[in-house]
Amino acid sequence: MITSDGLNVSRETFERLECYAELLRKWNPKINLVSKSTISDLWKRHILDSAQIYDLAPHPVTHWVDLGTGGGFPGMVIAIMAADSGSPIRTTLVESDMRKSTFLRTVIRETGIQADVITKRIEELPPMRADVISARALANLTTLLSFAARHLAPDGMAIFPKGASWEKELMDAQSKWKFDVQVAKSKTEDGPVILSITGVASV
Repeated sequence: MITSDGLNVSRETFERLECYAELLRKWNPKINLVSKSTISDLWKRHILDSAQIYDLAPHPVTHWVDLGTGGGFPGMVIAIMAADSGSPIRTTLVESDMRKSTFLRTVIRETGIQADVITKRIEELPPMRADVISARALANLTTLLSFAARHLAPDGMAIFPKGASWEKELMDAQSKWKFDVQVAKSKTEDGPVILSITGVASV
């Protein structure tokens, strides 16, 4: 089915996304999962924004790791879409905040999907050997590439949405890292882009 926002998913996936959105609205006043100013536009600003990240991955994916997942974007949306498509086979959400991790586990239980939540700082993780790594609003690109170098499988892809200053971040990162990058314009906002990165190696 195609939703009013133009998202083409099955009815089951749409119902899971609606369940997730309802839980987020319920929990947000207590633990600030997303900015209060964006809660009224939750579908476009967070769910659709995350769904477009899913579409850029080289499916089928075996293991997808979302770093600093916070309220679950994009990682929870990825896991919900995977429940219907079968890709990725495994989704791991990394979130150091215990309260946010509790929320994520509640969503997993209520929607009946499969995903793992790791309540640790990224720096404490053993190498994850992920096929895809994502991170949204977590750190600058140079820092994100250090995470990618540690946690990606050799032929893996990192997918990082970036704001309007993405070109400066890209230039700074290219002085410290070697990598291949493809740039896709965001479908939900003018200015931001999504960077798909492979072949990460230190200079």
